[in-house]
Amino acid sequence: MAITMRPIQALRLWQQVALHAVQDDAPDLTTRQMAILFTIYLDAPPHTVRGLAAKLNVTKPVITRALDTMGAMKLVSRHRDEKDKRNVLIRRTVEGALYVERFGDDIIAKALDLPL
Repeated sequence: MAITMRPIQALRLWQQVALHAVQDDAPDLTTRQMAILFTIYLDAPPHTVRGLAAKLNVTKPVITRALDTMGAMKLVSRHRDEKDKRNVLIRRTVEGALYVERFGDDIIAKALDLPL
């Protein structure tokens, strides 16, 4: 199903979603952290620091800092790759899956409230 929106409607939707995210009790993530989190939850694993850095076109320390923050929030976890100890695998968590699902629900709810 295709959705047709004017730019102002798309911006209003993003504003409403952002406002709800800030007002909610859920973790308040940066745009970069959201991009990393959505990549981990929407793209097929495995996910590595190196792979995420390449996909987002940022350095590995940028990804590591974001993962430190999201790990403290229990949205993701990191584990050494048993096959290649140089790699760190990023895994999904129950808390992270629920956060992403609720965020998707919020987008739908705010989209339904948009004036035509």
